[in-house]
Amino acid sequence: MIETGRLLGVDWGERRIGLALSDESQLLAQPLTTLTRRTGKRFPMARLIALVKKRDIAGVVVGLPLAGDGSEAAAARQARALAQDIARHSGLAVDLWDERFTTARALQAVREMGGTTQGRRGDIDALAAALLLQHYLDARRARAEDGARNAE
Repeated sequence: MIETGRLLGVDWGERRIGLALSDESQLLAQPLTTLTRRTGKRFPMARLIALVKKRDIAGVVVGLPLAGDGSEAAAARQARALAQDIARHSGLAVDLWDERFTTARALQAVREMGGTTQGRRGDIDALAAALLLQHYLDARRARAEDGARNAE
């Protein structure tokens, strides 16, 4: 668990990889950008590592795309492999976090605000990464608060 510094959220997809960034205090997540991978090409690791260095990232949270019942299929295995690659190339701690339905929630949020999703897949993927990272931050903070209460 990374205690201080910015975290990078990664919402992995076959074509687009949504990225989000936390603040230094790890309270809030915001969409950052989207990386695109051309069909049949490798994951854009060099671009990701450049972002990690530029933004002074302390750790990474990669979305784990579990099935609706919580089981792991091929996409989850690919996300695990990506997390290992990011850790190896960056030297940073990498956590996995259940990302079920983050893209659907991002689409719903845009529609509820009266926005359109047409032609905005990159924005949606970055927003999905922000939702993933925010959920991770909130859950971790809640666990810490519960632990502090139980220690009293």
